[in-house]
Amino acid sequence: MPRPSRPKLSPQIIVDAALHMVDTAGDFTMPGLAERLNVRPSSLYNHVAGRAEIVELMRARVMDDIHVEGVGAEDGDWVETVAVLAREYRLSYSKHPRLIPLLTAHTVQTDVAFGMYNALATAFAAGGFAPAQVLHAITTLDSFVLGSALDLAAPQEVWANTPRANEPMRAALAAAGTAPHRADDAFEFGLGTLISGWQARSRAV
Repeated sequence: MPRPSRPKLSPQIIVDAALHMVDTAGDFTMPGLAERLNVRPSSLYNHVAGRAEIVELMRARVMDDIHVEGVGAEDGDWVETVAVLAREYRLSYSKHPRLIPLLTAHTVQTDVAFGMYNALATAFAAGGFAPAQVLHAITTLDSFVLGSALDLAAPQEVWANTPRANEPMRAALAAAGTAPHRADDAFEFGLGTLISGWQARSRAV
């Protein structure tokens, strides 16, 4: 009997299926994953150690789109490095927003993720931040970027313009309208605000 043209299971096939389940349902289970792949749950463990490894493989898959090599290498501008990485980070996660809550519940271990975090740590250290401040800055950027990625999946009308909104809020809603780039504009505004704050702290060091 000829062999099948591709293996029935592999880490890549398992991750593909798990990511599809997360994109559609927000989570996955090992029994559900096995059912989707038409195999026994025990068969999955011949290729992955368990759920935690699958989560990390999904993290690696998503973050593999972030280009770290050469970012900020030409002029050593730490601010530009942070800005470029933040934009790429948000873009990579915006493709799978329902994966974000799952990833934040697991310890970061994958090499791909540490490639980006190492680049951010180097950038903030170059800006003069102390080690504890570097971690605070990375955590702040993490929170902002992941929230912004989730915002890309929000409905076109995030806030209803109702009598519950006061005058300043109604004015803000009227000014923003329903522009398709609202989330992008808000991200750039927030990123600029964060960077201005970090630059002020850097100069004060």
